[in-house]
Amino acid sequence: MPVPIIIDCDPGHDDAIAILLAAGDPAVDLLAITTVAGNQVVEKTTLNARRICTAAAITDVPIAAGCARPLVGPRYVADDVHGESGMDGPRFGEPTVRAVPEHAVDLMRRILTGHPEPVTLIPTAPMTNIALLLTRYPEVAGHIREIVLMGGSTERGNRTPVAEFNVYADPEAADIVFRSGLPVTMCGLNVTHQALATPDVLARFEALGSELGGICAELMTYFASTYRRIWGFDAPPLHDPVAVARVIDPAIVRCAEASVAVELRGQYTRGATVVDLHRYLDRPVNAQVALSLDQEQFWDRIVTAVDTLGKRAVRTDRPWHAGP
Repeated sequence: MPVPIIIDCDPGHDDAIAILLAAGDPAVDLLAITTVAGNQVVEKTTLNARRICTAAAITDVPIAAGCARPLVGPRYVADDVHGESGMDGPRFGEPTVRAVPEHAVDLMRRILTGHPEPVTLIPTAPMTNIALLLTRYPEVAGHIREIVLMGGSTERGNRTPVAEFNVYADPEAADIVFRSGLPVTMCGLNVTHQALATPDVLARFEALGSELGGICAELMTYFASTYRRIWGFDAPPLHDPVAVARVIDPAIVRCAEASVAVELRGQYTRGATVVDLHRYLDRPVNAQVALSLDQEQFWDRIVTAVDTLGKRAVRTDRPWHAGP
């Protein structure tokens, strides 16, 4: 039976591909897409979720906007990486898929309490919505199978020397998630940097011959340009779909048990994930931490999902093309 999931995201180039993987792979049942401020402000991340769902003809999955700022402190956006729109690259027409008039946290609560089996939450963004859900509605904990998140790192950061963006943007929210007592899997930069969208991968998207495959190639081309400029990567890492792939087939993402704590006060380390893989500290294990990725299986599942959705989507008279 497919695993029921909710994706909480901030599209974002890699979030867009994570949505396509979740909607196009038969191993999971995508119940909802919720959005939060992160890569861009929540109005833009919600619009981008609507855009990618329109392009892929994902019309039966509710989209709901959530929190516009972190629990504590200023809001950060990653416009240097994802552009002014939050998903620069292709030009999208006016989306036909609408967002529901319900706050993301309330939609998650309604789905969790009404579903016949526990649901997996996949946050690929700052965890503000998830933390608010757990604190405002603690009764939902029994309806959550696990939380599989993209965030953190066992090594370096990508927003500060030690902090990954999703955790850095709302460390208090991440702290609530890691201390929730729920089963948590952390897919951090150390593993997502193994998911490189190389030219061969882009060629696979283009070879699908569909409008959606072309959109994916354009998204990755723009993403590659910013990763090359900022970090000197030859190919961009596709972070967020790693968390979805872990749920689809746990064998794709190898994990180890560890204690994970979020640094909240350090002058230079706020937002860092302290991952105790070698049990130096007398702290209980609270997470599975991703360490390695089966890259061949990872990309096969993504390309197959995009191909499935691309064949299902209705072609438009408007040709997609690269934007400025």
